[in-house]
Amino acid sequence: VLFVAYFAMQVIYARRKYKISPPETTGHPEFERTFRAQANCSEYFPIFISLLWVAGIFFHQGVTAVCGLLYLYTRLRYFQGYAVAAQGRLGPLYASAWLLWVLVGLALAGLLAHFLRP
Repeated sequence: VLFVAYFAMQVIYARRKYKISPPETTGHPEFERTFRAQANCSEYFPIFISLLWVAGIFFHQGVTAVCGLLYLYTRLRYFQGYAVAAQGRLGPLYASAWLLWVLVGLALAGLLAHFLRP
């Protein structure tokens, strides 16, 4: 939740800096990149939380927590890179997508082990 709040605050600061009033979403390129980075991170947050929850309950809390922290770090790097230049988002984007797939695998492995146990 702190990350979502941080990203939202960065959009507010960019709006003030470039004098872009809500509901406008276009204007200075730096504002547009900051706005899109925040929107993209917010769109993936429910998926991340759901996978984190299922993997933590059914697989292993420690492994899931490490993956969750790495995911949050890569999304922070994504946000920071995207705010500077659109190309700066690519490396962290691929890393965060890979971590989501790892969480999918952990969640599936945990669910299968739980429900297929004799």
